[in-house]
Order: sequence, then structure tokens, then C-alpha cells
Amino acid sequence: MFRAFPAALMTTTTYYDSDIARKPLLTEMRNLYEYRGLIRLLVTRDITVRYKRSSLGVWWTLLNPLFTSAALWIVFGQFFRFETGDTPYIVYLLSGILIATFFSQAVVATGASIVNSSSVLTKVYVPPEIFAFSASLAGAVNFLIGLIPLFIVQLVTGAGIPWTALLIPIPVIFLLALVAGVGLLVASAAVFFYDVLDFTGVLIQLIGYLTPTFYPISIVPEQFLPLIQANPLYSFLLVFRGFAYEGRFAPGWAFAVMIGTSIAVLLLGVWVFHRSWRQLVVVL
Repeated sequence: MFRAFPAALMTTTTYYDSDIARKPLLTEMRNLYEYRGLIRLLVTRDITVRYKRSSLGVWWTLLNPLFTSAALWIVFGQFFRFETGDTPYIVYLLSGILIATFFSQAVVATGASIVNSSSVLTKVYVPPEIFAFSASLAGAVNFLIGLIPLFIVQLVTGAGIPWTALLIPIPVIFLLALVAGVGLLVASAAVFFYDVLDFTGVLIQLIGYLTPTFYPISIVPEQFLPLIQANPLYSFLLVFRGFAYEGRFAPGWAFAVMIGTSIAVLLLGVWVFHRSWRQLVVVL
């Protein structure tokens, strides 16, 4: 005797075919939408696991930039007495640290995401880019949380919070695109050469020194200004500081560099990943 089961109880099996052609960017965007639930889970995991054994937990997301800024403020604000015009040095310093920390931590985490997720990728099918983009998003969430102490410091020091602070998501979105693009490039290489992660850390440290996070641009000798301005992170910092506490728009060239660099690097990262993703899974 055969019994018919309701259609609602029947499940559909999805088969994965590695020969199906992927379209650069379009496939990645579709995967991000289809796996949005997994991305949300991974972002939550990345934020909570980092401070899992800490008594303060995610509060370190707020305290870490404050402690770093306090140490640098004592050294450069009190000993060397860097001048930043009408802006309190602690505000200038903290805003720079937030951008630099977002970039450095998110690039390293995104670059290592594929290698760190090898145990999952070799057992079940999950688009590898999901792990990379979730690491980038986790960095963006940490950055947004870090805005809370920055705004508190601005109020305490009298710098205030201008209406342009509402536009902060603009540089955040483009910085997220830059981080994702660089991270995908690093992740594609790190699977084959793990030492790439160490080289990336050194390179990021160099970029950090070439970004006026803790020193004012006015102390840079004129012959070295082109080197500072050629650093893409400098344009992001100008736009962010303009919105966060200066209450103005950065120069047009800063927006052009910010938008052009982030889109170009993201497209390059996706294209390289698109070309190598099959080999990535095999190597893992």
C-alpha cells in the first residue's frame, strides 16, 4: 500500500555543479543575498568569539581605541605637543585610530578567512567568498561601535557633533569595499603562500605610518606630501574627519580617490577570486 505525502513535507535537494560558469561580481552578489542568514551568523560569531574569554566581552570594542588613543595622547599630545588647530588633539587622534584599526584588522581577518574556514569548505559547499565578506562586515560593525566613544569625546571636549555626522556611512561603505577587495586578494594568495599574511601585516603597518592618524599633516615636509597623498587611506580619513567633527565636506579630489580606489580594488579582488576560487578549494 502506497501513501501519498503532502507536498509541503517534500524537500528539494540542491546539487552543486563546479562546472557551472560564474559571472564575476554578479555571482558573488547573488551568493551574498542567498546566504545572508549565514553571513549574519558569521558576523555575530566573529564579534563575540574575539572576546569570548574576556570578562568585559565586546566592551573591549569600545575600550581598545580609547586606551590606544590615551597612550598616544600622552606621548604625542603632551610630550611632543602636536597642534591640530581648533580641533582637540584627542578627537583628531581617536578618529584616525578608528579608520586605521578598521582597515588593518578587517584586511587581516578577511585575508585569513578562507584558510581559517578550510575545515568547513572541505566538507560542505559554501561559497568561499561568504567567509571573506563576513570578516569584512565584522570589521565594519566594530568600527561603528567605536564611533560611540568618539562622539562622547567630541561632546566632552567641546568639538560637538555636526549634522554631517549623519553622512559617515558614506566613507564606511566605500572603506568596506576597499577592505573586501584587498582582503580577497590576500585570501587568494594566502591559500597558496601562508606567509602572505605576515607580509600583509608589515605592509599594513607601513601604510599606517603613511597615514596622518596621530600626527598632523602640517608637520610633514613638503617633499614627502605627495607620498602621503598617494596613500588611498588618506582620502578616506579626510572624508571621515570632515563628516565626523569638522562639519564640512572634504575636497573633491578626496572623494574621487576614495570612490575610485574602493571600486577598482573591489573589482580587482573579485576578479582574482573568481579566477582562482576552484583552485582554492582544491588546495584546502
